[in-house]
Amino acid sequence: MADTGATGNETPRDGGPLAGRIAATVPPADAEVAEGLVADLRARAGAADGGEAVIGLIESEPALATFLGAVFSNAPYLRDITLKDPASLGVILAAEPAGFIAGLVDEALAPVEDEASLMARLRRIKAKAALAIAVADLGGAWSVVEVTRALSDIADAALKATVRFLFRDYARQGKVEGLNEDDPEAGCGYVVLAMGKHGARELNYSSDIDLIILYAADRAPLKDRSDAATFFVRLTKRLVKIMQERTADGYVFRVDLRLRPDPGATPVAISLPAALTYYESMGQNWERAALIKARAAAGDRVAGDGFLAEIAPFIWRKYLDYAAIADIQSIKRQIHAHKGFAAIGVAGHNVKVGHGGIREVEFFVQTQQLIAGGRNMSLRGKRTLEMLDELVHLGWVDASTRDELAAAYTFLRRVEHRIQMVNDEQTQLLPEEEGALMRVVRLSGYADLDAFARDLRHHLETVRGHYAELFEAEQQLSGSLGNLVFTGDDDDPGTLETLAGIGFKQPREVIRAIRAWHYGRYPAMRSTRAREALTELTPALLEALAATENADAAFRAFDEMVSRLPAGVQLFSMLHSNPNMLGLMAIILGAAPRLGQTIARRPRVLGAVLDPAFFGTVPSGKEIAGRVTDFLAEAGDYEERLNRARIIGQEQMFLIGVRVLTGTLSASQAGDAFATLAGVLVRTLLAEATAEIERAHGTFSGARVALLALGKLGGSEMTAASDLDLMLLYDIDGDTRESDGRRGLAPSQYYARLTQRLIAALSAPTPEGTLYEVDMRLRPSGNAGPLATHVAAFERYQAKDAWTWEHMALTRAAVIGGDTAFGDRVRSCIDEVLVRERDPAMLAAEVAAMRFRIEKEKGTNDPWDIKQVAGGLVDIEFIAQYLQLAFGRTHPEILARNTLTALKNALRAGVLGAGDAEVLIPAITLYQDLTQILRLAISGPFKAEDAPLGLKEVLAKAAGLPEFARLEVHLRETEAEVRSVFEHLVGPVIRPEEG
Repeated sequence: MADTGATGNETPRDGGPLAGRIAATVPPADAEVAEGLVADLRARAGAADGGEAVIGLIESEPALATFLGAVFSNAPYLRDITLKDPASLGVILAAEPAGFIAGLVDEALAPVEDEASLMARLRRIKAKAALAIAVADLGGAWSVVEVTRALSDIADAALKATVRFLFRDYARQGKVEGLNEDDPEAGCGYVVLAMGKHGARELNYSSDIDLIILYAADRAPLKDRSDAATFFVRLTKRLVKIMQERTADGYVFRVDLRLRPDPGATPVAISLPAALTYYESMGQNWERAALIKARAAAGDRVAGDGFLAEIAPFIWRKYLDYAAIADIQSIKRQIHAHKGFAAIGVAGHNVKVGHGGIREVEFFVQTQQLIAGGRNMSLRGKRTLEMLDELVHLGWVDASTRDELAAAYTFLRRVEHRIQMVNDEQTQLLPEEEGALMRVVRLSGYADLDAFARDLRHHLETVRGHYAELFEAEQQLSGSLGNLVFTGDDDDPGTLETLAGIGFKQPREVIRAIRAWHYGRYPAMRSTRAREALTELTPALLEALAATENADAAFRAFDEMVSRLPAGVQLFSMLHSNPNMLGLMAIILGAAPRLGQTIARRPRVLGAVLDPAFFGTVPSGKEIAGRVTDFLAEAGDYEERLNRARIIGQEQMFLIGVRVLTGTLSASQAGDAFATLAGVLVRTLLAEATAEIERAHGTFSGARVALLALGKLGGSEMTAASDLDLMLLYDIDGDTRESDGRRGLAPSQYYARLTQRLIAALSAPTPEGTLYEVDMRLRPSGNAGPLATHVAAFERYQAKDAWTWEHMALTRAAVIGGDTAFGDRVRSCIDEVLVRERDPAMLAAEVAAMRFRIEKEKGTNDPWDIKQVAGGLVDIEFIAQYLQLAFGRTHPEILARNTLTALKNALRAGVLGAGDAEVLIPAITLYQDLTQILRLAISGPFKAEDAPLGLKEVLAKAAGLPEFARLEVHLRETEAEVRSVFEHLVGPVIRPEEG
């Protein structure tokens, strides 16, 4: 063939009459029989009204006659519906197929007087559609995408027509009042959710339609709402009867309602509140997978779309959900166990649920949708091929895998359709008997079985390989370590030997701890499922920990982390499904206990590393803002938005930290990344806080705010532990005394409350923890001043009353939120301050005195207190700030919020000597590299004698030195050199009165 048509996501093509678009060939079952069938068709058409059209086509197009004879000789179902109504074939062949289907949809939706007439009409329409779609499919005029979309459109039309008729009929009976006669579905409160292939608009040729029927009694135009449940159950039973009852005209679609919540115990129609309660409290993982494709196909589609939006958090989890994947795997295993599809074959093989079949392609896609769709809304689509494309776009799947799976999916869907075209049977089994099998082979465009079998096996094996690679990672986890026995009270000698052999110096401690896991002594291990998951993980876990420099320390860190976990299933399942993650976990535990504590508190953060985008470039501020916006969009209220901000903030901070720890991000890049993230979150929560204040207290005419960041955030030098130095400035038009809300406030009180709400939004603990500590002490007058400052007061203060140290702080000020034009005004004020003429000697004395006061309060001899030690980070920051204030007027080009950039600018401008720069620039790079790692790795002071060996190695590597001992010497020498430069440029750090 045989593989005619495209394999991608085509839109319907308008290519003229179908007769002129037949491009594929179908070998006949028997040439003489095929010719006889065409002759029979000609005779039947001659006796039918309108049959002359098909006769003319057959006589003028010999290739078309040959094609039709071959199709009819292989597909009795298509032959029978054609001979029953030959005139329709002429209309189909003369029409453009998409237009013909659209005409059938319009015909279905036209009003009808009685149920019998509706049933007859829908069955005739289904037969015409089946013939038209089959000819377009077999003739190569339509792709699989177009075929399945057309079949789904007909199913939708039949459902809509039935719902409209039933409501009109109940209105005639007086059971419904106030019905919209032109559109009876609108506001009817009756929801028909299409599931599975129907929901995705991917119906197969003889498919059942899977439906969930819901109702909203409060929306329905019922005369008596007290018996709504009975009404909607009866309506549903009538709908099913109209759709699937066999009459002389056949049937429309078989209906399956078993995907509804708890089908063995619930009626065929369920109230929306009951369904919501079920999914929120008892919903199963397989139902999440099924609901990916759910679509409101008929009835009250507004109510249906609302319901699907409400259950989106059930389907799409906030974090990567690997525990759900085991459930999906088990469904697939049960299918194979029940059906016996243990091998790939041809005769008797099920192209849907057999190995390498359609279901494996669907599970391949749906599984990854479930994993990442909670964080990435573009993965929430319903159609298999479209989502394969999106997985490639996002980096989850490579293009070659997509192309192979798309080709296989398309091939198998075509074969599935041809199996069903033979006798209109809902089956995906290739026949066992050779004659019956050859019908399918020929309809697939093959003349002999061997060629078909070769292509079929190729596609099945391709799918099987990709599916196994995704789902069967547990084979990679088993390892070949030797004895690993942790049961009983006595230590197994073989296990002791195994553990010692791979690098554990205290194997008895390891055995003791793992035995405690098995007994469920930690909260995370109290469920059977968690214990089973960790037991399966143990061999690979031990290998990964043994690969670190100190296997015992890494194991103890993991054990401590497990002891802190509130639950373990998610983390253990994630690690089990992703063997490579174990190596990263070992690095984290060996070098960064603080990050390990983060995982213990919030294990879902580790899953974010699995996003393929993590290995690319660091996301820009715009990209992070988009992710934050999308993630917060699904929150129901302010409190949930705060929780979601914490979730995505912690996740992104963790990702930056892992990049630093693994050496894929430098300190300066990390500082900027942390600051970019903080800026996005602060702006987002400022908007949320503003909306809450405006809701309670209204607003002011011409209200304007500017949020100023100083310190580490302003200078884009943040670490994982940095707090936020913020200042809120505001202005309003005129002299308005009170906001216009129901509970008006004076401007100073209003903006003070806004600031308080912003601080709480950032730092108040919620069930998801905190984001940042906030420091407002750099505002005018510090803690003695108002929380929010009017811009005029800010300008006056900076012009007349501010201390030198406050102007030093302004060198790192950045407007990060609020109104753009107003922010420009604030920036201009700051620039004027920074370029003010100053007495260099007096300025130097004030800076040195300021350094003395800090040293007196926080001074230390510990070289690892890199910020406060003499010659440490504060010295360099003060030098950069001094240079900007001293020379900003004559050399404004040196001004920069970032310390390293300011030093480089000063060097270029000639206000910093080359010799001094050769000390300061490498020093601040070293300090920032070490500080970034220390803030990630530990929470308190760094004590070299107690530090993990892995952390010491990471620190030495960051400094570009071969060993930690060399680093300690280098650090002390650098600090001494920096202090010398400080005294040379600014002056000695002595009491002011001694100067």
